[in-house]
Amino acid sequence: MQRSRPLDTVIDFTPTSAPAPIDVHVGHTPLKYRPYTQRHLDEIPQIRQLRAEDRLAMKAVAAVLPFRTNAYVVEELIDWTTVPDDPIFRLVFPQPGMLAPSDLDTMMDLLRCNASVAEIEQAAHAIRMRLNPHPAGQMDLNVPWLQGRPLHGLQHKYAETVLFFPSHGQTCHAYCTYCFRWAQFIGDPDLKMVSRESEALQNYLLEHPEVTDVLITGGDPMIMKAEHLARYIEPLLDPRLSSLHTIRIGTKSVAYWPYRYCSDDDATQILRLFAQVEKAGKQLAIMAHYSHPRELEPPIAVEAIRRIRETGAIIRTQAPLIRGVNDASEIWADLWRSVLNKGVIPYYMFVERNTGPKNYFEVSLDRACDIFRDAYNRVSGLARTVRGPSMSTTPGKVTIDGVAEIGGEKVFVLHFIQARDPAWVQHPFFARFDPEATWLTDLKPAFGKPRFFFEEDMDRIKQQALQRWAQYNVN
Repeated sequence: MQRSRPLDTVIDFTPTSAPAPIDVHVGHTPLKYRPYTQRHLDEIPQIRQLRAEDRLAMKAVAAVLPFRTNAYVVEELIDWTTVPDDPIFRLVFPQPGMLAPSDLDTMMDLLRCNASVAEIEQAAHAIRMRLNPHPAGQMDLNVPWLQGRPLHGLQHKYAETVLFFPSHGQTCHAYCTYCFRWAQFIGDPDLKMVSRESEALQNYLLEHPEVTDVLITGGDPMIMKAEHLARYIEPLLDPRLSSLHTIRIGTKSVAYWPYRYCSDDDATQILRLFAQVEKAGKQLAIMAHYSHPRELEPPIAVEAIRRIRETGAIIRTQAPLIRGVNDASEIWADLWRSVLNKGVIPYYMFVERNTGPKNYFEVSLDRACDIFRDAYNRVSGLARTVRGPSMSTTPGKVTIDGVAEIGGEKVFVLHFIQARDPAWVQHPFFARFDPEATWLTDLKPAFGKPRFFFEEDMDRIKQQALQRWAQYNVN
């Protein structure tokens, strides 16, 4: 690959900046991106080989929860000889157990009798509203305010970090079946977090010098063309934003469409934009979502990592623990070793969030602790940058440190990695051991205490948010 030439302040996106050809050793003919959605399920040859009833169940789930994939995932990542047990198949294609049995029956019956689009959507909407589409206070507690108005499409939960949801980046090259942001993709504007105001983000940051990191997220920002992504990134390079140190991009593209960095029409422009961030004195962190070591096996995936790192960007990897996909310690150990060998930093193992088809994918907290500990013990110290298992809860990111017996009582030992109130961070607390618990709200305080130490303050934060919204709605 040719190195990108030095960048000026204004990024040149002229067509003469053609992407470098994929190196011969990669061994791939460049693909053109084409999505497969619910409408295209019967066009996928491997899906046509499944039983008719299985295809109908798949379509029923896809009528409620979003489905999208592409030829690279279908041809390169899934081992069709092991379907339906293949982990990538479970990661991408709708699974019958993602809906409650009665809901699945309802949707399948509607499809069998060729119900109208309106009837199907009405039933799907009712199911979605029972699936907690926006967990952890995203729509009421996390929205920041500027000059007396809420900034929709931004989230400011932790003091140092602001999340930004650009309007052009609210889809993905392929959707994960477990996705906790599924509500972004179902076409309901009332559930969608989106912003078209990069200027509002810049103004907010100027008023909040405590913010050191901006996470551009979605959806997947890397679905955007380079010129659109630049419109959101360039304002963050303003010298006035000296307190902003790191620009993060949350993406699954490195796993689901690595051609984004190798042969897409604007691949070179993307890499030059990444290099421009570094030249401006900011750190660019690619928050890569790798869920399984197989996503790192194709040569094109390795080449994408190499090209991104050549720009000076850092790649960190994170993913949730998903039943039937990666719920084994050897899978996580292999994943962390694999990314580390490619220069990628292991960052988080998350617990499946309390939204969408959680009941199908969740793993008990007790088992999550065992899997994390066993995987952690299998890797070298360089891979032990990873944190987990971590729950992204309403009060903050809570890590389960393990199970212990204290004063004759078996307990979970927990602490906050991040919190709405920074005073809660690294404050250990204890919950009664519950082998069935899968989320913080399933846990009860240990040692006879009526509440966890943060709950009274959390009630106050919620009340203040409710009052602010009430006042705004009146005005």
